Amino acid sequence: MLDRFNRNINYLRISVTDRCNLRCVYCMPAEGVKLIRHEEILTYDEITAFTRVAVAAGINKVRITGGEPLVRKGVTGLVRMVAEIEGITDLSMTTNGILLADYAVALADAGLMRVNVSLDTMDPEKYRIVTRGGELHHVIRGIEAAQNAGLRPVKINCVIKSTPDETDAREVADYCMREGLEIRFIRQMDLASGTFSVVHGGTGGHCAKCNRLRLTPEGMLRPCLFSDRGFSIRELGAVEALRQALEAKPERGTANHLNGFYNIGG
Repeated sequence: MLDRFNRNINYLRISVTDRCNLRCVYCMPAEGVKLIRHEEILTYDEITAFTRVAVAAGINKVRITGGEPLVRKGVTGLVRMVAEIEGITDLSMTTNGILLADYAVALADAGLMRVNVSLDTMDPEKYRIVTRGGELHHVIRGIEAAQNAGLRPVKINCVIKSTPDETDAREVADYCMREGLEIRFIRQMDLASGTFSVVHGGTGGHCAKCNRLRLTPEGMLRPCLFSDRGFSIRELGAVEALRQALEAKPERGTANHLNGFYNIGG
């Protein structure tokens, strides 16, 4: 699918939940957020049906995100359903890794190809502070389990304040080098102010090359992370929502005042 700026839109990011088992300081306020009602969240059948239409239209890369996708009950079943759609060449998941050790084998068996794991520091105490209570050793176990299950490559998403030369970023990079992991440095973003930059080691944040659409848990198809525009797949139907989202995809992101990273993914 080509948008108005001749970009090939072939990547769909599906946020399956706005819930998370961490409260990272750059993602969610300490007191939490108002969650989407259960009955408003797309069912797995609805997600799969939409994804099938999107793949027929030209999507071949799909990523499952959240919130934290592994906290949604039965998510391995969704992975299996999506993996069976002919035409998907890259099926991945972004996770904080806390539950990954418990799910890695089942995810691989269901058809997941690879994972991105969020990891900002190798210091257990700093990790607890950044995540407001998370335990680093669970993430390390999850990464090891993912590798052993064949979910490769395992990519690490490391949020930085300004540069990969920061102490925590360097320590995460050293860990990745030792363990054969790929690392991506993501400068801390702000949706409301429109603050973002190109991802070091990845393609995110490069508007001229953006190939993404995003589906939120309640079924809004969003053409840009830094935009308030969204199109309901329930109200419009899959085909029309895709058409309108493609037409509305901006040349460059501006700001998003309606969503947070916890319910739209990064």
